Amino acid sequence: MHKELIGKVLNNIEKVMIGKRDIAELSMTALLAGGHVLLEDVPGVGKTMMVKALAKSIGADFKRIQFTPDLLPSDVLGVSIYNPKELEFEFRPGPIMGNIILADEINRTSPKTQSALLEGMEESSVTIDGETMRIPQPFFVMATQNPIEYEGTYPLPEAQLDRFLFKLKMGYPTPLEEIEVLRRAEQEIPIDNLEPVISLDDLINLQHAVKDVIVSNAVKSYIVTCASETRNNPFVYLGVSPRGSLSLMKACQAYALLIGRTYVTPDDVQYLAPFVFGHRMILKPEAKYEGIEADEIVERILAKVNVPLDRVSVK
Repeated sequence: MHKELIGKVLNNIEKVMIGKRDIAELSMTALLAGGHVLLEDVPGVGKTMMVKALAKSIGADFKRIQFTPDLLPSDVLGVSIYNPKELEFEFRPGPIMGNIILADEINRTSPKTQSALLEGMEESSVTIDGETMRIPQPFFVMATQNPIEYEGTYPLPEAQLDRFLFKLKMGYPTPLEEIEVLRRAEQEIPIDNLEPVISLDDLINLQHAVKDVIVSNAVKSYIVTCASETRNNPFVYLGVSPRGSLSLMKACQAYALLIGRTYVTPDDVQYLAPFVFGHRMILKPEAKYEGIEADEIVERILAKVNVPLDRVSVK
C-alpha cells in the first residue's frame, strides 16, 4: 500500500523530469523523513522543476522564495501591519507559511535572512513580534545554490548546513534524455498539466508509517560506527555529530518504506551515508590540498567499517 502511493508520486514526477529517478527518490525520502534538501548544481538542470513537480504531485501549497542580497527576514516570515479600521495589528504571513518551499539561491542572501528560514526548518515554527507560530504541516524546504559563482554570495555555515538532511547534485542529462526533454516541451510545458496523485493526508500517513520501520541494534551500531570514524579521520577537522547519525537512521527508515521494506538494512546505510554525512564534515586543509572531497572520505569509511553479517536482521 505504502509503496504503491509513493510509486504514484515518483511516476508522476517522471512525466516532467527525464532521467532523474534517483533524485526524485531521494527528494521523496527526505520528505517522508521530515527532512529538507539542499540542491547544489549549475543553472538549468531542473532544480526548480523537481520541487514544483513534487509539490504538484501531492497537492501541496507551493511557495517560491527568490533569495537576493536585499531580502529581509520579514520577506520570508511575514509582517504585522496596523489596521486603522480594527485599531490593531494584523499578521500577514510570508511565503514560509506553505507546505513545499523552494528557497532559490539561498546563498545569495544575508546570514540574518538565511537564519529566518533555517529556524522554521529546525523548529517547524517561526517567532514574529515575540509570538511563536506553527508552520503548516507537512513542511518541506528544497534550497538551491549555484556552486560556480561566489561573488556576492554568503556561503551557509556548517552549523546551518546541518539543517539539511541531504545535499544532492542533479547533474546534466545524457544526450538521449535531453532530446526527450526537447520533444516533450515542443508542444506544451509538461509541468502545467501535472495533477496531484495523492493527498496531503496520504503523505502525513506515510510520514507516520516511517516511524514503524524497524532498525535493528546491529544497524544502529553500524550507523554510529560510521559516524565515529568521521571524527577520527586524519583529513577531517570536525566529524559528523550525533544529530547526523540520527538523520541517517531516519533517512534509512524512509528509504526502506519507499522501496517497500519494513526494516532497514546495511545497504540502505551505505547508499544514503554520502548524502547525509558529506555536508556535515569540515575538512582539514590537507584534504583540499590533495583534492580529497567529503564524499570520497565517506566512501573510504564505508569500505573500512565491518558490515553486520546478518544483512536483513530485524532483531
